[in-house]
Order: sequence, then structure tokens, then C-alpha cells
Amino acid sequence: MTGPGIRLDGSGTISGTALFRHLTLELVPGGWTCLLGPSGVGKSTLLRLIAGLDTGVTFDGTITASDGQPMAGRIAYMQQSDLLLPWLDVHGNVMLGARLRGDDPDRARADRLIDRLGLAEHAHKRPAALSGGQRQRVALARTLMEDHPIALLDEPFSALDARLRSEMQELSSETLKGSTVLIVTHDPAEAARLANRIYLMSPAGLEQIEPPSTLAIRAVDDPEMLRFQAELLAMMREVA
Repeated sequence: MTGPGIRLDGSGTISGTALFRHLTLELVPGGWTCLLGPSGVGKSTLLRLIAGLDTGVTFDGTITASDGQPMAGRIAYMQQSDLLLPWLDVHGNVMLGARLRGDDPDRARADRLIDRLGLAEHAHKRPAALSGGQRQRVALARTLMEDHPIALLDEPFSALDARLRSEMQELSSETLKGSTVLIVTHDPAEAARLANRIYLMSPAGLEQIEPPSTLAIRAVDDPEMLRFQAELLAMMREVA
């Protein structure tokens, strides 16, 4: 099943001060939309607005799905901090969503994700015994475990080294195939590799940028992607 398109139209203020004005953000149905930009312009706020979470922002506008259905209960959300429960081990944290809903966790699926994320030997450890990168992979596994048609990812690979980041991008692309994904990232290489649609956010608003013509997920040595990555970095430096 392909995830729905999502459209956000509106403005946001904090205590009467504009955070963003008259934005239109459209997510590719069943594809990856990447949101880039400097810190403090409201990227994570847009993610939380779509997720239906508290933001401290007064939002004047609409957020709709192309299938006309409510988004509640259809979103997997991964924020920057891992939010692992310290008294649960890796298995317990990965299967947390199902248990909170009162469902029987799919332990076989959890085992597969934990193994593919390179965490099998740490499966019975609690968060305090894990490195920052391992904790982020547990949080990613918990998000992928949800298997929802919409996924909102806030810098999901930022704590990983280059090799792991590349591998986790590939795993996420495979696992979330058909889902509508919005990823917030500061990394132009990540956007160039993953995106079907790219937005660059600045204090002036949103600019849509056409991604490389090659299909996502792109090979790490794809020449067009590498050229585009350099161009995207130059654009980001202009708005920083």
C-alpha cells in the first residue's frame, strides 16, 4: 500500500512573532521528501505539526492527506533524541509501540530489524550500556517496527559514522518502501541520495529544489548525485 500525499499550508507564530509565513509543503505520496535548512528556521516544528504533537507554535492553516483520511494512528515518528526507556532492554524498546497499544508484538520482525541494524549482540542491554550511535539505531528500529504508511524522521542518522549512515539509509529506504516519508536533515549528501523531492527552508520560506534525475536511493558514487550534492551545499551556505 502506498502512503498518501500530505500537504501543509499555513503560517506559524510564537508569542505573536512569525516563525514562518504562508508555507506550502507537499510530501510525495509513497516517496521521500527531504527538508533541509539552517538551525532555528522551524524544520522540526513542521515535522511535529504534521505528527499532531505540541510545538508551542500557533499554527494558522491546514494539514491534509490526499486520501482524505485522518493521519492519527498512521504515523511513525522519530525525533532527534532517542527517548529510549532506561528500564527496558533493546528488545523492549523496539517493541514498545505494540505494547503501549495493547497489541501482541511481532517478535520475529523485531529480531530481524535488530539483527539488520547490527544490534543482535546488544539485544538484552539497556540504554545506559549502549553508545550514542547504538541508541540511535534502537530508536530507528522502533520507528521501522511500526510499519505505518507515513514516517516522519528528524535527523535519524546524525549520530552514525559514514559507513553505518550509508547502510542505515539503505535499510530505511527498503523497509519504508511505499511509505510517505518526510526526513529533516542538515546533510546535503543525505538529501541528494534519498530524496524524491527536496525543500530548502530559510527565514524567507521554502524553496523546492529538483533532485537528481536518477532514481532514489542513489548509489554513493553516482556522478549526478555527487554533482548535485555540491550544488545543494552551495545553496545551503547562501541561506545559512
